[in-house]
Amino acid sequence: MDERTSSHDRVIAQRQAEGWMFLIEAARDLRTTGAVVPSGKALARALTEPVRAQSPYPLAVLEAGAGTGPVTRALIPQLSRGSRLDIVEANPRFARRLDKIVAAHPSLVGPAGRATVHQSLVEEFDTPHLYDVIVSGLPLTNFAPEQVERIMNRFMQLLHPGGTLTYFAYLGTRRARSLTASRSESRRHAAVDEVTAGFQRTYAVRRCTVWANLPPAHVWHLQRPLAGADAPSAPRPEEARR
Repeated sequence: MDERTSSHDRVIAQRQAEGWMFLIEAARDLRTTGAVVPSGKALARALTEPVRAQSPYPLAVLEAGAGTGPVTRALIPQLSRGSRLDIVEANPRFARRLDKIVAAHPSLVGPAGRATVHQSLVEEFDTPHLYDVIVSGLPLTNFAPEQVERIMNRFMQLLHPGGTLTYFAYLGTRRARSLTASRSESRRHAAVDEVTAGFQRTYAVRRCTVWANLPPAHVWHLQRPLAGADAPSAPRPEEARR
């Protein structure tokens, strides 16, 4: 067995282990894990596009809800020299795995502190920094609408003027839940959709569809208005529901 084959086998084994870990965490709490498989390569590429678009400039990047790290691994090699990456993950087991990914990644052999994992809810993440790009893997449709509003408002607060937030939403989740969920759960999901739709109307600059993911997903790009522009205030839930 040559070195390339051995390396490939290690990568396959790592991905399989992460898949099982993700499945176990989903079984423990699907509401906060949000799926039963990690994000695929195509989805990770779409989520990290704003980082590639601004290369080779040094960037401040925040990743929220990183899970087992499939997007993290796609993100790190795209960071230009001098960039800063903060990774926020609430699940302590995922956070420990992310620490190992950061510590072992060959692209992070540069200055210490270039990438840091923070175990925290993103709406409670306390930092003096603002970010050029925020990449979110949070399962927003699994949360209460009030929490989604807090998360989205926090994202917009953490962006530099002109900064970009990217996040995804699986296709067909409302339809699927309408067939299986209780009436109260369907109402909650609809209310979350209304909150996110309000932010999309106010801040969205792009949406693309990633069909090569399981399940397929929309990827949204939202942008904080530039300083001095006519910056709209963040929509309130009651406004989003009109």
